[in-house]
Amino acid sequence: MTALLLHEDPRSGNCYKIRLTAAHVGARLERRAYDILAGETRTPAFLAEVNPDGRIPVLQIGTLLLPESNAACWYLAEGSPLVPADPFTRADMLRWMFWEQYSHEPNIATLRFWLRFVGEAMLTENQRAAIPGKRAAGEAALRLLDRHLATREWLAGDALSLADLCLFAYTHVAEEGGFHLAPFPNVGRWLTAIAAHPAHLVMDA
Repeated sequence: MTALLLHEDPRSGNCYKIRLTAAHVGARLERRAYDILAGETRTPAFLAEVNPDGRIPVLQIGTLLLPESNAACWYLAEGSPLVPADPFTRADMLRWMFWEQYSHEPNIATLRFWLRFVGEAMLTENQRAAIPGKRAAGEAALRLLDRHLATREWLAGDALSLADLCLFAYTHVAEEGGFHLAPFPNVGRWLTAIAAHPAHLVMDA
């Protein structure tokens, strides 16, 4: 079997979703940690050998390098029950994964990173000015999730899919970014159901 190495910052939800997917499909991952706050993904060696974009996660598959968290999750999950066989349900799953990176992660994950790991006092003036807009957009994303989950157990189809794992990663720690999950009971039920799965993997502290 081809060796799998995850280049990651363990605090990142984007890295966690790959570890979570690997746990669900039984894939063994080696892990190499970088501290993004210390600039370890911006060194000449990292840029030349891992990702010229200077970002993690990167899933290394033998000698091949695959950036972008949801692409790495797809690689691991393809052919497993996490990817629906029905074409429409599979496309709907991908829709939620695209939405996660466009409407959810840029707001909820960014505020978590700024407020928990950087600290509001250390933010630039532009970053502090962006907080209200990101807060509103993140709350809108949570409302949309809650409405969608009001009549269904999972995001796409009738079973847990890759979309659920990818959205779980940052939703379950949204309160670290100042969001309140109590107003979204359907999201809360969904998070509990995912965490109760026998293959679940808890995020690093």
